[in-house]
Amino acid sequence: MIFSHKPVMLKECIEGLNIKEDGVYLDGTLGGAGHSVEILRRLGPKGLLIGVDQDREALEAAVEKLKNTDTKGRFITIHSNFENIRQILKTQKIKALDGILLDLGVSSHQLDTEERGFRYQENAPLDMRMDRSKSFDAKELLNTWSKEQIAAVIHEYGEEKWAVRIADFICNVREKAEISTTSQLVDIIKAAIPAQARRKGPHPAKRTFQAIRIAVNRELEALKNVLPEAFDLLNTAGRMCVITFHSLEDRIVKQFIRERIGRCKCPPGIPKCVCNAVRELKQINSKPITPSADELKQNHRARSAKLRIVEKL
Repeated sequence: MIFSHKPVMLKECIEGLNIKEDGVYLDGTLGGAGHSVEILRRLGPKGLLIGVDQDREALEAAVEKLKNTDTKGRFITIHSNFENIRQILKTQKIKALDGILLDLGVSSHQLDTEERGFRYQENAPLDMRMDRSKSFDAKELLNTWSKEQIAAVIHEYGEEKWAVRIADFICNVREKAEISTTSQLVDIIKAAIPAQARRKGPHPAKRTFQAIRIAVNRELEALKNVLPEAFDLLNTAGRMCVITFHSLEDRIVKQFIRERIGRCKCPPGIPKCVCNAVRELKQINSKPITPSADELKQNHRARSAKLRIVEKL
């Protein structure tokens, strides 16, 4: 199986994890194993890497890549969503981790596999599932959800100002015939957005496709669920690296950091803190790390990536 995926900010992630030779690390988005290979190279015989991915194709390709890596460290791969991290560790009889990596969003392999329906540039079945063992896909969402539900998804997850109009057009079209391909959806979006508005900015379907993909895969819910669980499972001085690719993801990560960083929330003027703020983490980078100019030349899909690193106190 050909699985092409360039790891984003590889050097920065590996440095950020501050890897210990005998540590236990979890890559929650194993993908093409680009990050995991480098983690494994830094582990000794007592070290362990746990690779998790909800995409079976990614998992199979990663196993082959990790097997062929000349390392002393051990690895386990698990087909699951990273939000199940507590159960994953329990099954493996592991109590805590020294580092966690979450590289969010859709992989290059998923985008480039036409029949998976993630891209608006080609005609393909409306799928968009990262985990193809799940039955719910983009086609079911678009043909069964109410107009209000579809509008809310496109508005909230795509930040699309024409969300209500697009949802209205989707529902009008599906009354006549089922919507089953990406090209059909693109045509509906173009018809819904006025011509003048389509002339500016990115492709008119970009925001809607992002929104539907996020909804199908419960991406934001999974992220909200995993951050506190993952952080609580870190050893003291353990590190967590999170790479986000759009503002909605980054906002969730920032909010989590604010909640755990222990800043006093008392109103100004109170002589003594009464909110009992407890500092649980420190930020390794006060501002998000972004890809270098050289990396962007090699991988244009990294252009919106932001890396945040925290350490458990």
